Amino acid sequence: MASIRLILKRTQVDQSGHCPLYIRITKDGRTNYLSAGIKLKENEWNSAKQKVSRKHPNHIKINASLSQKIADAEGQMADMERKFKNISISKLKEAIKGKGIPDFFEYAYARCEKNRSSISFGTYKSYTVNLRKFEAYLGKNHIFFDEITVTLLKDYMTYMGCQLKNGPTTQRYSVMILAIIFKEAIKEDIIPQSLYPFNKLMFRKNAQKRHFLTKDQIRDLTLLDLKQAKRADLWRDLFLFSTYAGGLRFSDVIELQYKHYMPLEQRIKKVIRKTGRLHQFKIGQVATAILNKYMKADAQNDDYIFPVIADKMVFNSSEENRYNIVAKENHYANFQLNRMGRLLNLSFPLSFHLSRHSFATNALNNGMRIEHVSKLMDHQDISTTQIYAKIINEELDKAVEHFIY
Repeated sequence: MASIRLILKRTQVDQSGHCPLYIRITKDGRTNYLSAGIKLKENEWNSAKQKVSRKHPNHIKINASLSQKIADAEGQMADMERKFKNISISKLKEAIKGKGIPDFFEYAYARCEKNRSSISFGTYKSYTVNLRKFEAYLGKNHIFFDEITVTLLKDYMTYMGCQLKNGPTTQRYSVMILAIIFKEAIKEDIIPQSLYPFNKLMFRKNAQKRHFLTKDQIRDLTLLDLKQAKRADLWRDLFLFSTYAGGLRFSDVIELQYKHYMPLEQRIKKVIRKTGRLHQFKIGQVATAILNKYMKADAQNDDYIFPVIADKMVFNSSEENRYNIVAKENHYANFQLNRMGRLLNLSFPLSFHLSRHSFATNALNNGMRIEHVSKLMDHQDISTTQIYAKIINEELDKAVEHFIY
């Protein structure tokens, strides 16, 4: 238990003979001091009674003020010690000064703004969107760190699953954002480690299957009649290009510039948006034919090959503009691709990202070494590529069960 006592620092006497009065906090044999905001002469302070003596002309007013300060300090200290078993003496001092456990959202949004220049706009957007999502659940924009408990988080996950229809992956990611904010606050010594509630949560594994197009389905998509759909040919070409060009992500496909492609070598050399790494690889005849369909003889080196980004200056003017334009075009592409998937009677929604899955699974099915597939997909860890190898093995098991008696 911590204790409080008023101490006159006689060693800090000034030229007029006055000494500062401090609130001394003692806990576990350690002490810390907080200014009481007044100075007194030695004969004006009664240490035994913890009061200003009658010798001071304003002793009644000052004593009333000191009594209130001590009462407030003891109240803050008792409240903090009740909430936290191992709170430090420095945290007790901050609580007495009115700097107790801070508001979660105030800290979280300030942290996002502080980190904005060092993270991608997409990451910044994801953080703020998930913070607002938590706000919407709470119905308020203020909550203290210590109020975010295991029970509250479990209720939040139930709400996401039942009301918002979020799957396990989305639920886990939404809660993970909150956990990152907690970790930052702990690292900065804003809150104690004991407030961290996330290691007591259990997350359901997402049993969602990773879909891809087979060779026959890719052929059917290539031959599909799209005459009545606006820009559908373009979105199909981009999907097929990615399927045959290392599973390039949507943003990297639409940002592909003439300077990124070396036609004599049929090679792409580009910094990947997601990883920031320089990636280069050779593409095959199908991907080359799709590029040739859109390439123009009079194009500039920094022009985009595919006619998706309408205004190059606006697109490159800010990370926010780039993010919004990519998101909008990706939405259009997925709308048209999903329509194509329904025409092909696919059992799953067709989206652009499935081009990446389709490249990996078909390359492995065709006998390409997993190390080469991993390199072409720019995976930092081969364990990521092994997910696709697992899909191949599952398909093989099904084939054995079906055909071998």
